[in-house]
Amino acid sequence: MTPTPPSSGPVRTLRSDIVFAFALALGCYVAWLLREVLVLLYVSALFAVVLSPVVRATAQFHIGRWQPFKGSAILFLLLVAAAAATAFGFLALPPVIEDLQQFGAEMPARLPPLMDKLRQVPFAAHLNTVEISARLQDFASQGATYLLFSIKNWAARLFDLITGFILTVYFILEGDHAYAWFLSFFPPNSRDRLDKTLQRANFRMGKWLLGQGSLMLILGLISTMVYQLFHIRYAYALGVLTGLLNIIPVMGAAVCIALALLVAAIDSWSRVIGVAVFYVIYVQVENSYLVPRIMRSAVNLPGLAVLVALLLGAALGGVAGAMVSVPTAVLVSVLLDEYLVQKSPA
Repeated sequence: MTPTPPSSGPVRTLRSDIVFAFALALGCYVAWLLREVLVLLYVSALFAVVLSPVVRATAQFHIGRWQPFKGSAILFLLLVAAAAATAFGFLALPPVIEDLQQFGAEMPARLPPLMDKLRQVPFAAHLNTVEISARLQDFASQGATYLLFSIKNWAARLFDLITGFILTVYFILEGDHAYAWFLSFFPPNSRDRLDKTLQRANFRMGKWLLGQGSLMLILGLISTMVYQLFHIRYAYALGVLTGLLNIIPVMGAAVCIALALLVAAIDSWSRVIGVAVFYVIYVQVENSYLVPRIMRSAVNLPGLAVLVALLLGAALGGVAGAMVSVPTAVLVSVLLDEYLVQKSPA
């Protein structure tokens, strides 16, 4: 009689399967309740992965044998960002605030000429200018009330932004420990494969910042030149802001277009039309040519995959989802290529 070989692992039973199913459902429910916190953690960790090459490159900068930023690269980058934001605020905001105050004081006198300009626009002669004027005055009078009620929402968004920034710094500083802790949940025989796969994804995701920076620089320079060509007020400030906001693929462009059109409308409708035509042409060129080519060369993704990732990220996560959509697509692409794509033996 042949003896029964001992079992090499735990025996699965119906009870264990039921307990696992309930535990999985409970975990999914808890994750749904904490979805905003989990999204914030994921976005912060992803930005830490993307910014880590910049921090390492800054730390390796040296003058002769002296490395001024070794051990303090993050602090140096934070000081540079704070100095740039402060300089932009001192140079760009005072003229805008002064003109807004002057415009608010002169609005009752400037509103009739503005309505006359509106009547000169094609198809605008049939508009009820009296009603439009009344609505504009009501909007101006209710602006302070709306701003007061929206302070709570702005404060919540600001808190999320500050929290995400702090988490990103901590992930950069202690990311290696968190990464090792994450890998410890996997068996040793599959841990090395996963580690090599994630390292490949990390290299490609780090190059996303280079591609996104190229898009921001192109839009910032071209916008500044167009604003100068049309003699738009605050051309340099608007150009810098347009380039910076381009890091948000969907909402950034919308905010830039609204600001530029609003500033152009102060002087003449021809400038409004010129800025609108420029943005219509540029958005088509960027979406159909620049984004697919630059992002494909940076992260090695097809242009269609980049566009689909941007659409899905914006639909699922709004602004934050759009910002991390391309690095997430890179991570998913590398994991699928390693674990699901069936490669031929050759």
